[in-house]
Amino acid sequence: MVNAKSLYENKNILVLGAGKSGTNAAELLKRMGAKVTLNDKKSQNDAPEYQELAAASIKTIFGKQDVSLLNDNFDLMVKNPGIPYDNPVVKKAMEMNIPIIVEPQLASEITDAELVGVTGSNGKTTTTTMINKMLNANRKSGKSYVAGNIGVPATQVAAQAGNEDSIVMELSSFMLLGITSLHPHIAVLTNIFSNHLDYHKTRENYVNAKMRITKNQNENDYFVVNFDNAEWRELSKRSKAKIVPFSRKGFSKLGAYVENNKIYFNSEYVMDVKDIKLPGEQNVENALAAIAVAKIKNVDNASVKSVLSKFNGVRHRVQYVLEADGRKVYNDSKATDIEATQMALDGFDEPIVLLAGGLDRGYKFDKLVPNLSNNVKAIVLFGETKYLLKDAAEKAGVNNIELVDNLDQAVKTAYEFSKPGDVILLSPANASWDQFKTFEERGDRFIKDIEKITGKKEVKQ
Repeated sequence: MVNAKSLYENKNILVLGAGKSGTNAAELLKRMGAKVTLNDKKSQNDAPEYQELAAASIKTIFGKQDVSLLNDNFDLMVKNPGIPYDNPVVKKAMEMNIPIIVEPQLASEITDAELVGVTGSNGKTTTTTMINKMLNANRKSGKSYVAGNIGVPATQVAAQAGNEDSIVMELSSFMLLGITSLHPHIAVLTNIFSNHLDYHKTRENYVNAKMRITKNQNENDYFVVNFDNAEWRELSKRSKAKIVPFSRKGFSKLGAYVENNKIYFNSEYVMDVKDIKLPGEQNVENALAAIAVAKIKNVDNASVKSVLSKFNGVRHRVQYVLEADGRKVYNDSKATDIEATQMALDGFDEPIVLLAGGLDRGYKFDKLVPNLSNNVKAIVLFGETKYLLKDAAEKAGVNNIELVDNLDQAVKTAYEFSKPGDVILLSPANASWDQFKTFEERGDRFIKDIEKITGKKEVKQ
């Protein structure tokens, strides 16, 4: 491990936001000799991490979050990525010229492991997981780990990874705003749509945040970019790294690409598209991005094919759940935007019974109309946006439209509409926060409900 102790020894550091990443960051800084204060606005009674922090003798302030925190002359703030920069404490820290970083930046400073960074609006977690599996296939030395936005604290992984290891780090736009020197040897951009504008304010800000993944790269590094969109091709020119394209639609014959339903890397045949187990064009794109990384790292084609032909998907991302009475059930609770649901719908040829709805962020759903028109035989809607989605479904000519109060009712209704040969798909096209704390909680509830109805158990990876 890199000896970063000198960077933080005797420094006075505020960790803003608890959770897994904040707790790990605080404990790491404490071990490196820093004076650490962790603050979270939730109450101590609602903080399961409190006992762990107390055992590590870390000062905590729960139940409030105001600018008086900054009276303690902090040298650095390690901010939870989800806390916006217009938060009063963060804003005041910037006015006071207190440096602000995020936990993945801290992790990058303490490890000799090679970093692979993955970002994009959709497909990050699936691509990150595919890359990790490929880098571990037939590996002769070291190990590949996943970390970051995928749910594993980067500092936890960085503390155990050595110089023969790799860390495949999923990096959200929120995280990327808080990096300074984080330097992935290989960076991946899966795509860019228009997400999180409530946080970033403008699409330009959002795009610029995503492009920070390549800000510290140089000519010895690689930037793997989706070339199926003119904007993304243009954005790649901002990078100093070697550009490695991937293309499902034939916009490049370099890097990873599809031609006649076969996948190639720099003209070398790798595998057939049909051998990718996960359904949908979006998963072909995810696979192409992962293949590009794997081939840069000289992973053999047999290992690449073995991974992609067996991989059932990441939980909550077009995840195959089970089959019952001829019906296949998929959980795509991570589809918190319209584009993700479009991709999910386009991935199936079978008749679909769709469950959708969630938090109203002021979007209309006319963009979904062509996708709903294809093979959606019924749609069951819940949450704040159910009436807006009903309008889109009517425009699409969906014959069966049902409105219910919650997901439990939606699952029961969807199963009643389905027949053998159908796909039952939860792909909400909305955030979960109107009825659930997280998209994971929503997906878990869906799985629990479908297991109860069918008497079958979820197929585990």
